[in-house]
Amino acid sequence: MAKAFFRLQKFLRRTQFLLFFLTAAYLMAGSLLLLQRSRLVVQQGSRGTSANQALPASDVVMGVGIGVDARTVQNPRPSPRLLAGMEVLPESALDQRHSPRWLMSRNSELRQLRRRWFHRFIDEQEPAQMKGSKAMEHAAESKGTYIGCFSDDSRERTLKGAVFYDLRKMTVSHCQEACAERAYTYAGLAYGAECYCGNKLPTAAAKPEECNSECKGEKGSVCGGVNRLSVYRVEDLRAGAKRRRNVIYRGCFRAPENLTDTFPASLIQPNLTVEMCSEFCSKKEFPLAVIRGTECYCGYPTRRFTLHDGAEGPRCRRPHNGSGGAAGPAAGSHCLVYQTPVQDTRCTDRKFLTTKSKGFVALSSFPGAGNTWARHLIEHATGYYTGSYYFDGTLYNKGFKGEKDHWRSRRTICVKTHESGKTEIEMFDSAILLIRNPYKSLVAEFNRKYAGHLGYATDRNWQSKEWPDFVNSYASWWASHVLDWLKYGKRLLVIHYEDLKQSLIPKLKEMVEFLNMTVTEDRLLCVENNRDGNFKRSGAKQKDFEPFTQEMKDLINRYILTVDEALRRRNFTGLPREYVPR
Repeated sequence: MAKAFFRLQKFLRRTQFLLFFLTAAYLMAGSLLLLQRSRLVVQQGSRGTSANQALPASDVVMGVGIGVDARTVQNPRPSPRLLAGMEVLPESALDQRHSPRWLMSRNSELRQLRRRWFHRFIDEQEPAQMKGSKAMEHAAESKGTYIGCFSDDSRERTLKGAVFYDLRKMTVSHCQEACAERAYTYAGLAYGAECYCGNKLPTAAAKPEECNSECKGEKGSVCGGVNRLSVYRVEDLRAGAKRRRNVIYRGCFRAPENLTDTFPASLIQPNLTVEMCSEFCSKKEFPLAVIRGTECYCGYPTRRFTLHDGAEGPRCRRPHNGSGGAAGPAAGSHCLVYQTPVQDTRCTDRKFLTTKSKGFVALSSFPGAGNTWARHLIEHATGYYTGSYYFDGTLYNKGFKGEKDHWRSRRTICVKTHESGKTEIEMFDSAILLIRNPYKSLVAEFNRKYAGHLGYATDRNWQSKEWPDFVNSYASWWASHVLDWLKYGKRLLVIHYEDLKQSLIPKLKEMVEFLNMTVTEDRLLCVENNRDGNFKRSGAKQKDFEPFTQEMKDLINRYILTVDEALRRRNFTGLPREYVPR
């Protein structure tokens, strides 16, 4: 009996040891599997970077991004006088323990953004051949009327109206609604992520199965193909509801001597209203509706009709509404001008440089200083894409295709950067230095941090301790950014955001000449007609309170005076007087 009990005890001990060994082996195997998958993700990210000419993997590991420079985490209260004489910040400036929590996590956020986009770009596409019945099946489910699959040439667009991109959420309905809100009749989708609008039906039909790209935002649905458009009629998209007509009053102007030669389309209608004229010009795909008495003219801003010299007075009688009565002044020397929902497309075509640029040009600014807006203006004025030191998928979706291109490729006309280190500055041959009022820049960047490119931070964000920490950290960076570029920049063109906004055409000409490019007058007028771009925040939600305390103002004002003095010492124009609150 004792012998049997001893054998049982021995067996249980062996079993216990065996279970312990198996558990340990299981845990080790799981850990190795996780490490293997992590290594695979890193390798895929590197391959995706190379394949798509995005940022190199070394940059991702280093955390290249907005605010990675040491100046973003420096002591909140350095002396402005010391800033002016510094070549590099002291080692203590690298200590992040006293920085706001979200500031230290900024590089991590950017790495995650890049990783998500790199993986999305290297995802396997669906097979090229898809049945035409699938396209027709989805067409029946959409709100608009499916017309068919049509050929499209990137050099000469079939639908020449507005253009939209969305690599993450493009759907048939999204494209239709966007075109309908801008008074277009047709919506065409291509490459699974691109949306084109127009009022003229394409003529070159293609085989149904050639529209075989799946919509990025809706699995199982078709959004065109390679040089192929899935075209929908969106005129009756919202039955029973009036479509939104974004007709904007541009002002009263002296009529050109020969209206017929100036404007390509015209209409004479008794009891003409603003809505009638705008509807007529929208269908003709013109951005301007010009009204004189019972006469309606459609066209673009041109050298004959620049919209630069407005007029007022009894000759410029504007109707109180667009539904009745005479729409404009009686036939004579003046006319009323309205902006239709149609986009001016004379300057929307853009491409990469055909040969690598000899000069490496930076478009440098502090965050929130209007860099994205300046890129919009430069791209539409020159017809070439701008690049970026970073990778922002939101900007890429809105048409900034240079975001995906490697910033050293020299295929873009200039490269966006917020960096301000000696090494990062000296690698550029020249730079456009964009400067904006620090009060406005700080508010814009704080909004972007908490609500994206088009949103606004909440009251809770403004009232939290993050806002004072943000001002203390970023105000010094605003000053050091300008001072470093003045010190290390090889060839600079200083542009004040406020001057560019006030005198768009002259300043834009100056920027284009600095880039060794030529631009036609009509293209500049087109840029002026599309001056806002896709990233202008609406003024409806601007905060009506004063976010800056007196202590904050004293700090920022000292930095403003330091930068102003440095600019004048380099024979540049000093900062506008409006920078310092009076």
